[in-house]
Amino acid sequence: MIAPDPIARDYLLLVLRLDRLVPGLVDGYFGPAALRAQVDAEGPRPPSRLREDAVELCARVDAGVVEPDRRRWLTAQLVALETQARALEGDGLPYVDHVSACFDLTPERIDEAVFAAAAADLARLLPGAGTLAERTVSWDARFTIPPDRLRVVIDALLPGFRERARTLFGLPDGENLTVSLVRDQPWSGYNWYDGGLRSRVEINTDLPTRAADLLSVLPHETYPGHHLEHSWHEAHLVATAGRLEASVLCINAPECLLSEGLADLGRRFAVPTADEADLLVEVYRLAGLEVARDPAAARGAAAVQVAITRATAALGGVRGNAALLRHADGATREEVIAYLERYLLTTPDRAAKRLEFIDHPLWRTYVFVYFEGERLLSRWLERVPPADQAGRFRRLLTEQLTPGAILAEIAESTATG
Repeated sequence: MIAPDPIARDYLLLVLRLDRLVPGLVDGYFGPAALRAQVDAEGPRPPSRLREDAVELCARVDAGVVEPDRRRWLTAQLVALETQARALEGDGLPYVDHVSACFDLTPERIDEAVFAAAAADLARLLPGAGTLAERTVSWDARFTIPPDRLRVVIDALLPGFRERARTLFGLPDGENLTVSLVRDQPWSGYNWYDGGLRSRVEINTDLPTRAADLLSVLPHETYPGHHLEHSWHEAHLVATAGRLEASVLCINAPECLLSEGLADLGRRFAVPTADEADLLVEVYRLAGLEVARDPAAARGAAAVQVAITRATAALGGVRGNAALLRHADGATREEVIAYLERYLLTTPDRAAKRLEFIDHPLWRTYVFVYFEGERLLSRWLERVPPADQAGRFRRLLTEQLTPGAILAEIAESTATG
């Protein structure tokens, strides 16, 4: 690996040092091993010192980085790091200001009329009697993949997702990943990027996996989601452009809002609308589901599921609203659980589990990245004709972009359109 320039070196050191005080801040590191060893050998630095380091490095970036995109990216990342050090120091910003500084974007409350409209759509689509939450649980149970069939389904789907990504975006030479089935984890799927263009993707079998869920989770973690993004960043930004600051992956920073946004957005390329129902029917068959025994019933169920997936997507802003209620408005635990139960159409136990994420010291900020990231990137992607959207998406894989830069491009296209 090439040696980092002084700014990239000091950025990597700052992130690794802050990770000692905020465990989990570093989601992946494939930079120089000597820098990690240096930080491991040091004693922890106080938050005040790390805050000063972030501010000083930001000034050096402004004065010394000539590439506009790199300068903007480093500045946005350093603002997020300084904000987190400031919070540790006991001088934290109000919740919304903290989130805005971490992500280079201010979260918005979603009008609850959007959730009510989605619930009305689901009430029309879901068969059966009982409450909407009960009907949702009953429907999902029919299309849950047995854990002992997950491997078969994943192995069948993954080559198609990879080939589509190769055709649309290209693949770095030598990239590779493995997919494992795991237990005792709080998430449905996770990508562990090890560097060297390699990822370990884990799918949790403790949580029920519906056929429709897998068509989201698998592209999100693999192609064209996290694995392809991290591989291209390593191949292009680090190895070719020499921007070694991209060899560390940070939680609660602008890069992760774009990362989660592009991973969610990637589903539309991996599973084109015209193919979605047919692909669901194939998953039903591979999973050995009862509905697959009747081809006509399977096609009908798949068509309904496509509509359900569209309606459910509108509920993506519920968790962000709940986080604002909890941390900006001061709502009680019981009030937030009731809110989640009502608008996510879920049970009290599941709503309480959602609240654990919203209350977690690390994830209370991160809760916005999926919905806000996809919403931002969807607006940006749809500013160009459909034929040009794959090319625009590829920029997320190969450029140093920020939410602020994306917003500026949207504003410019609006002004000139």
